[in-house]
Amino acid sequence: MHEWISDSNQTPHIVVDASIEGVEVPRQYVQGGKIILNVSSNATSMLSLGNDLVRFRARFGAATYDVSVPIVAVLGIYARETGQGMIFSEADTPPPQPTPPSEPAPATTGETKRTKPTLKVIK
Repeated sequence: MHEWISDSNQTPHIVVDASIEGVEVPRQYVQGGKIILNVSSNATSMLSLGNDLVRFRARFGAATYDVSVPIVAVLGIYARETGQGMIFSEADTPPPQPTPPSEPAPATTGETKRTKPTLKVIK
């Protein structure tokens, strides 16, 4: 998304949940537990967009800060000019992996019982 917004000559911003452990942002700019960060190449230096972490250096007011945001704290990304982008929710996170059963499955006698297929509505 960052690349697409930048390639469209727009300014990418991310919305961050500042209450998540590991978020390093200037706390005086946090409002309502969230902070909006301009992550354009003009506003940042040493920008690193990884699978686990967003890191960069930026100026806030007259001071320079090192910013570090775990990906799980990113609530959304959008273009400042149009407001178009993506908002992430807990539903977007992958479900936990199922754990194997603690009891062994019952032995079968060679016959398998077939069930009818069903459809399920997912919202």
